[in-house]
Amino acid sequence: MLLMTGVSKTYRNGSVALRNIDLHIKPGEFVFVVGPSGAGKSTFIKMLFKEVAPTTGKIYVDGVDVLALTEKEVPFLRRQLGIIFQDYRLLPDRTVYDNVAFAMQVIEAPPLKTRRRVMTVLELVGLKNRANAYPGELSGGEQQRIAIARAIVNDPILVIADEPTGNLDPETSMEIMRIFTGINESGTTIVMATHDREIVNFMGKRVIAIENGLIVRDDAKGVYGYES
Repeated sequence: MLLMTGVSKTYRNGSVALRNIDLHIKPGEFVFVVGPSGAGKSTFIKMLFKEVAPTTGKIYVDGVDVLALTEKEVPFLRRQLGIIFQDYRLLPDRTVYDNVAFAMQVIEAPPLKTRRRVMTVLELVGLKNRANAYPGELSGGEQQRIAIARAIVNDPILVIADEPTGNLDPETSMEIMRIFTGINESGTTIVMATHDREIVNFMGKRVIAIENGLIVRDDAKGVYGYES
């Protein structure tokens, strides 16, 4: 599902974010990416959907050479991915339904198929009864559920999540992780960057630790390994 070989990133100001990363993630895996602030996690995550390009190395997602994609081809890659951010990035003037449906409208899915699929994923994340509400009327946890629904509505091959529980209380964070677990159990690969030690330790999934741009730990059933 994901292959990185010799990936490094040096920014124009001379700061080195990643150093010679080699990594293989299989289809269906659930992988946490952890490490202290400034370790290179965000750069790593952004490379997966070509928001950031490496200085050297190769990146393949589902067999596609990401770096060989033209600017016009990148959106087609991103349509196969589900991308979830800490700040939700919802459209405030659209309803819950419309926020999720937007992802299907981009790929010009038929209206009937869109409605059926949107209602299915809203039920999955427990928001079917809030389909006509607006993001500003919902809690942070509910807004994150919308973001998850939008990310999975097109059946992505890979879900990429950057600090998805960063703004949530522990109980809500666990509810969100139950949703992610269900998505993963359906066969979807998940790569999640997080600082949430309790979640990582509870889940017992593969943990990749990045420090100073290097992968310093890669454990099949790992723990967070840092102080909160």
